[in-house]
Amino acid sequence: MSSRFEHPAGGYKKIFETADEIGEPLPATITGRIPSFLRGSLLRLGPGLFEVGSEPFLHLFDGQAMIHKFDFNNGQVTYLRKFVKTDAYVRAMVEKRVVITEFGTIAYPDPCKNIFSRFFSYFKGVEITDNCLVNVYPIGEDFYAVTETNYMTKVNVDTLETLKKVDMCDYVNINGVTAHPHIEPDGTVYNIGNCMGKGASLAYNIVRIPPTQKDKSDPIEKSRVVVQFPSAERFKPSYVHSFGMTENHFVFVETPVKINLLKFLGAWSVRGTNYMDCFESDEEKGTWLHLAKKDPGEYIDLKFRTSSMGLFHHINCYEDQGFVVVDLCAWKGYEFVYNYLWLANLRADWEEVKKNALIAPQPEVRRYVLPLDPYKEEQGKNLVSLPYTTATAVMGADDTIWLEPEVLFSGPRQAFEFPQINYKKNNGKNYTYAYALGLNNFIPDRICKLNVKTKETWVWQEPESYPSEPIFVQTPDGVDEDDGVLLTVVVAPSAVRPTYMLILNAKDLSEIARAEVDIITPVTFHGILYFKSN
Repeated sequence: MSSRFEHPAGGYKKIFETADEIGEPLPATITGRIPSFLRGSLLRLGPGLFEVGSEPFLHLFDGQAMIHKFDFNNGQVTYLRKFVKTDAYVRAMVEKRVVITEFGTIAYPDPCKNIFSRFFSYFKGVEITDNCLVNVYPIGEDFYAVTETNYMTKVNVDTLETLKKVDMCDYVNINGVTAHPHIEPDGTVYNIGNCMGKGASLAYNIVRIPPTQKDKSDPIEKSRVVVQFPSAERFKPSYVHSFGMTENHFVFVETPVKINLLKFLGAWSVRGTNYMDCFESDEEKGTWLHLAKKDPGEYIDLKFRTSSMGLFHHINCYEDQGFVVVDLCAWKGYEFVYNYLWLANLRADWEEVKKNALIAPQPEVRRYVLPLDPYKEEQGKNLVSLPYTTATAVMGADDTIWLEPEVLFSGPRQAFEFPQINYKKNNGKNYTYAYALGLNNFIPDRICKLNVKTKETWVWQEPESYPSEPIFVQTPDGVDEDDGVLLTVVVAPSAVRPTYMLILNAKDLSEIARAEVDIITPVTFHGILYFKSN
């Protein structure tokens, strides 16, 4: 599943360049045949503006949010994109500078103001960004572009117009929520974020947003905390990017990458700082895994521990015979992977890109197995009795349960990332197949499929082609878990039509069709296929 290609020509640099909005949908040139069951829109989010005037954004997660849409209509495809008109974007456009601090880029006070007004502007408190460049998902009948702060932006997914900014703090005790909610078949949304817990210590809340309301009121107004996870360290919550959900449990992995909140608030108010400056790695604590019951929400007080790792994306979790199986895209060690995602690193020449990736944490697909009843065996014995996994769990003398994973895939500097499954059919359930974007030294250059039971792998790859996260769409009458297609947006900078939406057969990753447009698109992170109800 490793990459077959090198990229000395550096074409990947093009996916980190500013793009313009499009006024009208562009018709795509179709090769092959678009499956008739594909209708609606593929929506994708990512950065589209990488500098304001002469001020550059510095980190992969700083560029201003752009929403992209490929529309399917009776075998035809059109492409449209717009900037999300967040406060961060609109104010930057008006003042022609970076006004709101982003993940890795500090906004400095307006140089035109005198020293007194500059001084006072520092003490107005922290202005948190609403730059929603990570994902888009439905809540009730509405769609929201999201990042990882407390702000979400409601968008019209037909016109891509920006509707309104929503502050989750108005409704629930949360400092921010992830861009990776879990959504149940009835439309119930679950998400996680850190919060102030009991006794002024930090904790993590799981929030439930109900589905569409009969009285047409906004479901967000009925958001509730269902369960709270404690924090390993009182004032330093871990960075949390996603969580796991089975039929009856929530799974939360607390990694050694911590947010130093005192530094965050202190440094910010006095001299200006960015989010990246406030992360630190705890080399001692390792990784803590937590379980909670889902309904009614209740924390399960078991001390699951494993060695240090970074984690952004859960693949899937499920229950089996008294165990919770947790499949993850892990990064080895305690160092924060985001340290290697500065735009200067990603835009470097190929040999330099490879040098940077050499010293970065190494990726690995892992399966952990958590016993729900860890006291049934004596101390020191492996508690995992599932016949199909080599993952282990051993109770120690201090009631901690040490976990060792089964490795499902590992290749040096070859990441299986931005994972997807047949979510509708298999989320939270025993499953067989995962799909992902293959990163080659952090550069996206292939689409991967993994059989998590046999470890068999498949790859789609073409030279000088840079795909995005693959979205799985089930064939309407499909029986098998992998009866369906994968949708991915590929940038091929040297091609006549440099962007295309690629449709692959999910069984073997063979090409079914592509829809090409003669415009280049920047990198996108996450997205969804939105079916219009008509």
